[in-house]
Amino acid sequence: MTAAVFRLLQALLVALFVGVTTFVMMRSLPGDMAWRIAAHRYGYDLVDADAVRLVREELALGGPALPALLQWLGDMVRLEFGTSLVSGAPVVDEISHQLGASLQLAAVALLLSLLLGPPLGITAGLRPGGSLDRGLLLLSTGLRALPQFLLGLVLILLVSVELGWLPAAGYGTGAHFVLPALTLALGLAALSARIARDATAAVAASPYYAFARQKGLGDSQVFWRHGLRNVSVPLLTCLGLQFVTLVEGVVVVESVFGWPGIGHGLVHAIFGRDVPMVQGTALVMGLAFVLVNALIDAAVRRLDPRGAAG
Repeated sequence: MTAAVFRLLQALLVALFVGVTTFVMMRSLPGDMAWRIAAHRYGYDLVDADAVRLVREELALGGPALPALLQWLGDMVRLEFGTSLVSGAPVVDEISHQLGASLQLAAVALLLSLLLGPPLGITAGLRPGGSLDRGLLLLSTGLRALPQFLLGLVLILLVSVELGWLPAAGYGTGAHFVLPALTLALGLAALSARIARDATAAVAASPYYAFARQKGLGDSQVFWRHGLRNVSVPLLTCLGLQFVTLVEGVVVVESVFGWPGIGHGLVHAIFGRDVPMVQGTALVMGLAFVLVNALIDAAVRRLDPRGAAG
């Protein structure tokens, strides 16, 4: 089985699993689904029994679950994701708008994490046991243990409330990117720094690295010629893990900072019992995970000296 066929089958299984799981979970939530949808349509203060009744009749919410699930799966095969139960807009249009904002934030956060984490990790790995190595271990452990919503709130209090340097929430200017992107980047950088440190220390202790130094090459030449490629393989693999962390963080961080992305939209869709939006959003996230892992696997096979030699 080729890698492309395997990834295609994986994508199909992910789509099926996400569709069934989200449908069952949304149907299992307590409370009146029609009341939740009406409240998000008209506002909590304007909801009455008539509005709830109209929503229930319009959306046929009292019907059996299995036909509704089979209908959604059939629509998914035809690449039709339906319309939002709250706004009435096509799910594809809603997700496209939200996904653009999330991709912008994720790209900035990932870039910041790569600028912060791997350089510090590589420097510490070249001098294991030093003060930088010990300090980086303490800092990265603390950042990994700190919940991202708490880190975001701390940054808001310090940078926005106390110092007044940056806006606490919103979207539209470059200044709005800084705090949410930094909140995501610090957690990602903590992980990539430790991966880079361990990989660099292992490469620096290897026989081929010592042999290159014995040939008279300087430390920088040895690392750039013989070390960096080997260090990049676990770092690329780490990117796949970071994507999961990034998706989880986006849901929380976008809600904290009022960022109009796919994570913020998912939270509102869950509260509003907007089943098509939840299913569509979860499906996009699941398929994006498959795509990112496929790209990373291809890059690792290309960069890994052992694979290249084979």
